[in-house]
Amino acid sequence: MRTYGRTASGVAAAIVVGAIAVSAARQDPAPSTRNPSHAIVVAELFTSEGCSSCPAADDLLREWLASQPVPGVEIVGLGEHVDYWNRLGWRDPFSSAAFSARQSAYDAAVFRDHRIYTPQIVIDGRLEAIGSDASAVRRAVIDAARAPKASVAVSAAADSPERLQVRVRVQVPPAVVRHGTADVVLAITEDGLATRVGGGENGGRTLRHPAVARSLTTIGIVAADATERTVATAMPVSTTWAAS
Repeated sequence: MRTYGRTASGVAAAIVVGAIAVSAARQDPAPSTRNPSHAIVVAELFTSEGCSSCPAADDLLREWLASQPVPGVEIVGLGEHVDYWNRLGWRDPFSSAAFSARQSAYDAAVFRDHRIYTPQIVIDGRLEAIGSDASAVRRAVIDAARAPKASVAVSAAADSPERLQVRVRVQVPPAVVRHGTADVVLAITEDGLATRVGGGENGGRTLRHPAVARSLTTIGIVAADATERTVATAMPVSTTWAAS
């Protein structure tokens, strides 16, 4: 789902992580008009402008978001720029310690292999691959698309140049296995961003980034025994983010 007015690039995804694994959506049609064979998969790319192997992963994600190459699957992308490369000659202007912490949390709670690296892509919160390895990413997307998912519908409207009113509805079918509570995480992303890098491993290059995560916020919790949850919240946005 894309932007409203001139406020932000769009509420790109609502992600349910944890007991429900992951499900995501844009603004959905009525349930009666949905194609049950259509799966939505979230691809979180942990990347950095300071990493020489990351531009290839950024390019792959941008191409896949544009072409949607897996039949029957819609890929929702988030570019999460980590900050641990910043000390090596270039500060990534899109980086955040919050994204580094999120990547570490995946390693601690899901993958448990004590391996933090870029470019890493996490698919539906439970599968991972090197972000530039197209074959491995495709396999993960296909595997994730086959899994039962919660239904997540997102709607949003700007009530000022600096705020979105957002409503997220989560519905959990019986086929989804529960292991505990799940977080409802709301992302706002911006497309079409580019940087002329002045130092570090990519010094002198112009890098282009897809679906850059501008904010990633937990806005609610789905209880372990809940079949439905609706969360409404106001999300701050910056007037410097270009609408699309």
